Amino acid sequence: MPNRLATETSLYLKQHANNPVDWFPWGPEALARAKELNRPIFLSIGYSACHWCHVMERESFESEATAALLNAHFVSVKVDREERPDLDAIYMTALQVMNDEGGGWPLSAFLTPDGTPFYAGTYFPPDDRYAPHRPSFNKLLVAIHEAWTHRREQALEVGQNVTAKLRELSAATSSNSPVSAEPLFGALTVLREAFDATHGGFGTAPKFPHALELRLLLRLADRFNDAGAVEMVKHTLTQMARGGIFDQLGGGFARYSTDARWLVPHFEKMLYDNALLTSACVEAYQRTADPFLWLVARDTLDYVIREMWSAERAFFSTQDADSEGEEGKFYVWSAAELLNVLGTEDAEFAGKVWGATRAGNFEGRNILSRALSDEDEAKAAGLSVEAFRTRLVAVRNKLYEAREKRVRPGRDEKFLTAWNALMISAFAQFGAVTDGEDTKVAALAADAVLTKLRGPDGRLFRTAGEGQPAKLPGYLEDYACLADALVTLYESTFDAKWLRTAIELTETMLKLFGDPENGGFFFTASDHEPLIARTKDLHDGSTPSGSAVAVTVLLRLAALTGRRDFAEVAERALRAARDTMTAHPAASGQMLAALDFHLGPVQQIVIAGTNDRRETERVIDAVRAKFLPRRVLASTAGAPAELAQLLNGKVPVDGKPTVYVCANFTCREPLVGADAVEAHFGHSGRGE
Repeated sequence: MPNRLATETSLYLKQHANNPVDWFPWGPEALARAKELNRPIFLSIGYSACHWCHVMERESFESEATAALLNAHFVSVKVDREERPDLDAIYMTALQVMNDEGGGWPLSAFLTPDGTPFYAGTYFPPDDRYAPHRPSFNKLLVAIHEAWTHRREQALEVGQNVTAKLRELSAATSSNSPVSAEPLFGALTVLREAFDATHGGFGTAPKFPHALELRLLLRLADRFNDAGAVEMVKHTLTQMARGGIFDQLGGGFARYSTDARWLVPHFEKMLYDNALLTSACVEAYQRTADPFLWLVARDTLDYVIREMWSAERAFFSTQDADSEGEEGKFYVWSAAELLNVLGTEDAEFAGKVWGATRAGNFEGRNILSRALSDEDEAKAAGLSVEAFRTRLVAVRNKLYEAREKRVRPGRDEKFLTAWNALMISAFAQFGAVTDGEDTKVAALAADAVLTKLRGPDGRLFRTAGEGQPAKLPGYLEDYACLADALVTLYESTFDAKWLRTAIELTETMLKLFGDPENGGFFFTASDHEPLIARTKDLHDGSTPSGSAVAVTVLLRLAALTGRRDFAEVAERALRAARDTMTAHPAASGQMLAALDFHLGPVQQIVIAGTNDRRETERVIDAVRAKFLPRRVLASTAGAPAELAQLLNGKVPVDGKPTVYVCANFTCREPLVGADAVEAHFGHSGRGE
């Protein structure tokens, strides 16, 4: 019989609805049951595309013997980390406080009936294959039960100490001394030391994309005039896009690479990874004018439109790593399959381009990846670059069509506000520097999110399913990311409604999440359900820190509107985060980027257009094409009241579109006409 999870809207929870475990969703019923029975809570946190979550389900949660132990001695609670990042943040931090583990999912935690954690780990196997550091799950359950029965005081003491540490971590106080560029220089040093000069990226296997650090490097390169930092970004994005972590047939990036050279991915595709990496590619393209980076961004957004954009115009969350119960089955090819689809000559061509061999590069089959550039591969094949690309597209299309006949990986069809916001930003950024069509996608998605995930009182919800009502109150990252995305959308369209809504969301964010006593922002709203700690997220995880994005959008809006109250809150939050940025630069990419913006100088650029549409568009294109990490952009079109201070006195000169550039309370001589604007900003043209 299905358990309580059958009525949930989360795909991850529904995946466990037929387990013999007597699962509860997180909520008053589960907590009351634990108190009534005086039992510890077993808390299992994961997400639908998590491979090892599925492994632990098959090995343990589908086992009658394991279920019997859980049902007899625990109250078992299942949580989708994507719906409840507040719970995930608390108990993942608790794991890191109790153990030396870096964390990960599935997260397995044992709590007192009031929710206090006293033991935690990640994946546990069904036997002792990884003992002594990772005991079998059943042995662990017996040990926890015995400790709760006979040594409960020790468990309660551990829980009290962990809770005290959690609260201490959230009590960072803002100082009165100003912040400096020192953390930025320190971050550049740390990233340079961790850089893999051969394969790109940072560190060794498993290797994650680190899109936020790549975007930070572009800003550090600009601030410190460091060409080497630009090359680090370009090399990393190029190596990733040629590797197996990038879907060579359908576009889009997988979650991470299990090896150091980006060949063997963990095959799940996350909306946020593809959003952040698209933004990184767009900014790197603006900085380098490398058309390959434009193409990677284009292929990624095409994948999102095709496979992750719903009929309701919001974006789905994830695609699974598994298909037909096997990791990566949808994506890999045997030599025989390539031969059957392509024929002898094209199969040989494909094998050389994508590194496919009879032996395979992943469990006897092939993940398609590319070692060389188009130019080098064309030379090796004895073809012109144009002829090579034509043949490659034809072969790629044949394989893609054949792959479409396979059983597709599962897709988590819920909408998450913060993740949608990141993708809205990516589409808006790309559209601004190319043909503008993608800003229409961004606008449609923004309308969908504001319609479906914002209540009549102006507050945001966290999530909704397709065709289902929204639920769960929004978190800091939902407000911050969406407000920031709408500022980007305003700068990409000059439609004042996006700016107006961004200001409204930011004001609500300050009211609900601001910490007036110590500075900074809490993860949950002031009227959120009581939890064991009200935490702050100063560190980036797989997505940018909500606190850092909040600082970012406050600074951008302050530069656009002149609102000193926004700037003061942002500055205080930066001072509170100073120690974190200094001690953990690799986990503070977004906050360091915000610091870079704060230190400026910030260029306030205003475009005063005319009825000469063609020349005005040339002016807009030239400004948007330039990588200017410390700038805000506005237009006199519509003369929005929110920008009255910035737009005052800025009009076309001599009947020509004119650009005003101001910084540090002074304005330069206006740039009059498209020729002058292109000469100043550099004319790189549209992507192709």
